[in-house]
Order: sequence, then C-alpha cells, then structure tokens
Amino acid sequence: MRQRNITPENTEFVILCFEGPDAYSMAGGLGVRIEHLSSTLAKMGFVTHLFFIGDPERQGEEVRYKGKLALHRWCQWISRYYPDGVYQGENEKLYDFNKSIPRFVKDRVVEPAIERGKLVVVLGEEWQTAEAMCRLSDILYNDGFRDKVVMFWNANNTFSFDRINWGRINYATTITTVSRYMKHLMWRMGLNPLVIPNGIPKNALHNVDEGMAHEVRKAAGVDLILCKVARWHPDKRWNMAVEATARLKKQGLKTILLARGGTEPHGREVVSHARSLGLRVSQARAASSTPGGYLTAIGEAAPADIIDIRFHLPLDFLQVMYLAADGVLANSGHEPFGIVGLEAMAAGGIAFTGCTGEDYAIHLVNAIVLDTADPREIVSYVTFLRDYPEQDARIRQAARRSSRHFTWESVVQNLISKLENQARVQGALSGLAKPMPLPLFEVENERPEGSSNTPYEAQIPPIADCAVVLHAPNHS
Repeated sequence: MRQRNITPENTEFVILCFEGPDAYSMAGGLGVRIEHLSSTLAKMGFVTHLFFIGDPERQGEEVRYKGKLALHRWCQWISRYYPDGVYQGENEKLYDFNKSIPRFVKDRVVEPAIERGKLVVVLGEEWQTAEAMCRLSDILYNDGFRDKVVMFWNANNTFSFDRINWGRINYATTITTVSRYMKHLMWRMGLNPLVIPNGIPKNALHNVDEGMAHEVRKAAGVDLILCKVARWHPDKRWNMAVEATARLKKQGLKTILLARGGTEPHGREVVSHARSLGLRVSQARAASSTPGGYLTAIGEAAPADIIDIRFHLPLDFLQVMYLAADGVLANSGHEPFGIVGLEAMAAGGIAFTGCTGEDYAIHLVNAIVLDTADPREIVSYVTFLRDYPEQDARIRQAARRSSRHFTWESVVQNLISKLENQARVQGALSGLAKPMPLPLFEVENERPEGSSNTPYEAQIPPIADCAVVLHAPNHS
C-alpha cells in the first residue's frame, strides 16, 4: 500500500537541540520553541525523541505524553561540572554531542524504526547541531538508510553562522528558517531555506483577565503604559523605547515603561541613558510568585517612569501586562521572528513591531509596524491610538484573530506539508508499511550502553516563498 502522507502511524520524529524543556536547558526562545514543538508532535500522536543538554540531576531518559515523547538528556556527566546552565561549558558539550549523538540516534532510534516500516524525520535546531546532523547523514548513507530518513536543519537566528560548514549542511539536509526576513538574509549566502514559522501554545488564545489588566493600570497609576520584554541587547532597540517614554513625558502624558530584560550588561547602559534623560528608574521584586505578588511589586515600584521588573513573569501574567499596555514595544532592529509581538497580539494587545521577521504583523490592521529607529514614530502612533480609541479596539480584535493562525498545531501542519514534499522527492513515502499501532517507549532507569551520559563522565496554509527548492535525495 502506497503511503502519500506523513501520519503518526507511519512516521517517527527525532529532534536535536542544545536547549530543551528543563529549567537548566532553557536559555531563551529556542528552549520554548523546542518544548512546544516536541510536545505538539507527541500530542498529535507522533512518536518523538528529543535529544538536548539536560539537567544533570534529572533522569537520563524520561517518557511523557503516554509514551509518545521520549526526552534524552545528553552530556549530563559534563553538565555536572557546569551547573549554571546549558551554555556553560558549551565547547566541551558540543564536542561530546557531535561525537556520541549520530551513532546512538542511528543505532537506537532510526534503524529500529525503519525495520518497523517507518519513515524517520530528523530535525536539527541551530548551529550547535549542524555538525551532528552532517555526521548522522554520513552514517545513514554508509549504512544504507539515508534515503529513508528526511532531515531538516533549522536556523532560528544568525548566531555563529561563521562556525557552520554551509556547503556540507546544505548537501546533507534541507535547510529551513523561521521567517522570510531570515530567508532573505540567507539568500545572500547562496542558500534558499524553506520558511516554517514559530508558534504560540493554544492556551495563549484564552481570554485574558480584563479585571487583572485594570489592576495593573491601577497599580502603575499613569495615563499611558508601555511594555517591553526582551534581552538587554542593542538589536532590541531599548534606547528607542526609553527615548519614546521621555518624549511622551515631555508632552505632559504621565507614562510608564514596564521593562523586563535579562542579565546582559547592556541593561546598565540603558538604565544610565534613561537617567540622563531625567527619567526615574525603579526596580520591582515580587515577594511571591502569584498575580497578587506581581501586582504588589509593580505598585511598590511606582511612581516611576521606568519599572525594571526583576522577577520571572509567566506567560499568563505577561499577557495581562500586554493587554493592559497602550503599546507592547517589540521594536527590534533585527528580529528573526518576534515571538513577543505574536504573544501580545494573542492577548489582545497592541504590538509595535520592527519590520524584519514579524511576518504575522500587518500595519494598522493587527499591529503597528515601525519603519524607523526614531522614537518619535512610537510617540506618534501611541498618541494616535489614544485619540482614536475605536482604532485601538479594532486593531486589538484583529490581532487576536490573526494569532489563531500561528498556534503550534498550525505550525506543525505547515512543517509536515513540507516534510511530505521532501519525502516524495526522495521516494521515502512510497515504500512504507501499512499503518500499525504505535509502540510505547519503555522507561529505563539507566541510560543505554553507548550513551555519552554514563557515570564515566487552527491550520494555516504554508507561508508563500519566492521560490521553494526541494532537495534531491542526499548522497545519491
């Protein structure tokens, strides 16, 4: 029986990434992406193996979602020497990852799945997995399995592009990226990646507590609230946000910027610049991890022009802040995708995006798309929306509708359609076995032999691309 589609009955997934769902492994948006991508595949019924640099104190292997998702925490023996997170000791972990992952994945996951008549899809994320993907492709070719495995490698950002052997990764895999902006950047390098966007969890579409949003405005005690959540980095245009706040204050509008940055040193420069403009900066620290604790922290930090939020904000309270704000400043100068803007739209907030990778944003329809780095542009649109509340309400409603097209379920359907195209080109779908019940993983107390972790150490159609190039079967 010829199989023409990828289904949970005929396909298994392998995901390779440094970041993952553990707190130890989650340094930013990549970890969130991988957590949602892997869990969505599992919830849709696909057997999925996620290999990542896991918490050294947790179980080496863990099974979730009724046996559909297997977490493989890699390099734990190295991570015990580097307790401060996934990227501490990065080079040592990378060496071990490249050396041990390819053969283990081939022997313990790919070959058994193929013997059961399955197609195997391997997804690699970011530059750290490029070499491992190439080595895995070579091993599969040498052992006669390469034509039965579809391999996609994804670039979320331009970090460490100089460390990638582009000729090799382009030959060994199909390259993907997260936005047309990233695709165009990579065109200049002689590459033509497929575009598969990021997504948001379905629960981000739930109605946000308007009463709680009102309490945020009450705690801030101002006319206008701006909100910005991003790493402290010049690309994020924090100074543009600070200068817009100063200009609004100068116009007599009592304005506050709710700022949630990271631990990067650029934050000190931003605070210093704000104070040089005569803005008062205070810090908010929550005594308890509850909505009431967050509100109290904001209220105690006011009055101020900028409140530097120094506590973790879960998505549900972030969305309360997004709804409460007159503008969510996702105004980066270089933004491969822009998940904050999309989360703000899902909450019914007004996202002020840059004009790089935010493919979901349409100016004055569901967001404000900024064309410049001039803070006066922010000021102009904030005051425009204040003067025309009906426009503000219309944009907020359209934003929520648009965000429904970017749930992870929709993103995975988009991904699968492109995997199917590649699998057909390779002839990898035609010879699959008839659908059969999926096996469940067995929970093992110890990591299998050969692992590097031993004690020894709503559907959306595909985004239109200018040209989609399907790779011929690799190594043919």
